[in-house]
Amino acid sequence: MNRCLVCDEGMKRALTWRSLLKRAEARAICEGCEGKLNRITGETCTMCSRELDREYMTSDLCLDCSRWERDGEWGGYLSKNISLFHYNEYLKDIIAKYKYRGDYALAEVFAPFLKERLKDMEFELVTAIPLSHERLKERGFNQGQALADLIGLHTVETLTRIHTEKQSKKSRQERISLPQVFQVMQSDLLEHKSILIIDDIYTTGTTLRHAAKALITAGAKEVSSITLAR
Repeated sequence: MNRCLVCDEGMKRALTWRSLLKRAEARAICEGCEGKLNRITGETCTMCSRELDREYMTSDLCLDCSRWERDGEWGGYLSKNISLFHYNEYLKDIIAKYKYRGDYALAEVFAPFLKERLKDMEFELVTAIPLSHERLKERGFNQGQALADLIGLHTVETLTRIHTEKQSKKSRQERISLPQVFQVMQSDLLEHKSILIIDDIYTTGTTLRHAAKALITAGAKEVSSITLAR
């Protein structure tokens, strides 16, 4: 019997005609724990995946993305971000165990959801948001790269990152005001390519826009992203 990677309870798989005819992909999370993951559904911002109330919408963009796009320094670089789940307290705890406490196996919880959503996305090259050497040494692995590896996405290291204070400790304004933290490597591989960035959390969008700007400036045609949480 498989055990849920989150609560460690045993998981029984129901025997159905579908499971007999076609072996279903094994899930790493039980139904109870999966039910606590709040998937993003309904009307969303066409740029960042924030859920929107159509009654109060004046455009297809949320207020945050509207501000970003009006900013002459940052507008027009990130084409679209797809996020899978709301960053509620339950998911926050799982990601903390995965990201900060080194529970690498928890990446398996998200693999089926990522694979499902990636079927509808078009891209020519995949890259993960890099960690600084200091942060990588501290955590032991890159959380975005681990997700890509697990679902079989071939990635190319296109960016390096300058070491800064942890983003989680910064206010929204401090994040938005950060200077460029990424530098491009292998710019010849980016020419006229559609790039997909994989990361764990979309918070203010600052990190992804910094990365997108660096990639577009170096010659990429388009940059989109996929994250677990929003």
